[in-house]
Amino acid sequence: MSHTAIPTAASSLQDWLHYQENLHISTIDMGLARVSAVRDAMALRPTFPVIIVGGTNGKGSVCAMLSTMLHRAGFKVGTYTSPHILRYNERIAIDTQPVGDQRIVDSFAAIQAARGDISLSYFEFGTLAAVHAFVEEGVDVAVLEVGLGGRLDAVNIFEPAVSVVVSVDLDHQAYLGDTREQVGFEKAGIFRAGVPAVCADPNPPHTLLDVAAQLGAPLHLVGRDFGVTRMDNQWSFHMGESHKHALPIPALRGEYQLVNAATALAVLELLKPVLPVSLGAVKRGLLEVEWPGRFQVLPGRPVTVLDVGHNPHAARALADSLKRMAFASQRIAVFSMLSDKDMAAVVSLLKDEFDVWLVGGLDMPRGRTADAIATELETMGIRGVHRYETVPLAWDAALSMAGENDRIVVFGSFHTVAEVMEQRLHRA
Repeated sequence: MSHTAIPTAASSLQDWLHYQENLHISTIDMGLARVSAVRDAMALRPTFPVIIVGGTNGKGSVCAMLSTMLHRAGFKVGTYTSPHILRYNERIAIDTQPVGDQRIVDSFAAIQAARGDISLSYFEFGTLAAVHAFVEEGVDVAVLEVGLGGRLDAVNIFEPAVSVVVSVDLDHQAYLGDTREQVGFEKAGIFRAGVPAVCADPNPPHTLLDVAAQLGAPLHLVGRDFGVTRMDNQWSFHMGESHKHALPIPALRGEYQLVNAATALAVLELLKPVLPVSLGAVKRGLLEVEWPGRFQVLPGRPVTVLDVGHNPHAARALADSLKRMAFASQRIAVFSMLSDKDMAAVVSLLKDEFDVWLVGGLDMPRGRTADAIATELETMGIRGVHRYETVPLAWDAALSMAGENDRIVVFGSFHTVAEVMEQRLHRA
């Protein structure tokens, strides 16, 4: 297919994605007018409850926990997340499983037929396709993850039954502002008058609180309205008169996942009249939830951790989780970051957690070269930096270098983790 040809329902998913990548003038185009107009042309008005989940970090984990628990309770669940790691289909799931190519293509074709001369970005196409697929497949509930910010994100064209802000920190400063107060205002854009909202940030910005108050959105805060009590190998949740005891530690690793789990339970508590979830379904969901690349510990030795964290908030969480792990003789980083991320802030939070840094370049428009990364690390006083042209080469070097009592951590971006995952798949 030529790059100017318009795909059809008979075209491949890859043809459609290539078409979308070249359709709109900019990859990120904040604003809701265009995507709202196409939604209206499609008469895309979900009749099922929609849960909108935003935040700087943790939103994908909360989506995964909610979806797994609701699925275990017997509901048909649609889940929309981004970005994907290996396959586009990961973004659109039904009952926690990615949908097939044809399901996505059919939804893309419906969007194309409705949009006329309205230009849509790649993300806007995907958001409309996800909700169209959920309507067509007759889901009972949809969990939608905000892509960037909240107020002007395409997901915000849909009306939530509950809105969630998991955390507020600095990321995407060019679009969201360079203070937590500015970011908090953007995140709070998913709140609605009279619609319950949940915030799991322990220190929410005043702007977020103000937006909720001005709208009249009932806001439930971690530490005030719901919370966690941690015990040795279990935990309990409380929210108002509701208490859940002897809960299993979530399958997702990292101490911070307890607050994410409590956030998911707070949402379920608010939706209990329309989506009742038993304690058994909650426990099964916590034990079975999967969300690759988020402090994911691979089986076998040496211990290997994959983490897509790429901003200071995620770096703090990663550092805390690494400190809680067992002693490792040698701590090896396989690392790369995109050029528009705050690498100095991320590295400063993690530099004491590694003995050796193996850096690889990312060959993409926003990628950094290995030389550029290594030079910045060395400028920060970090020793033991080795440079490789690509991330897979850095990964191979880590495997050659590591003994069974060592630890390898792959982190810095979704692309870094994806390239290692692909390498492992090819060799499996």
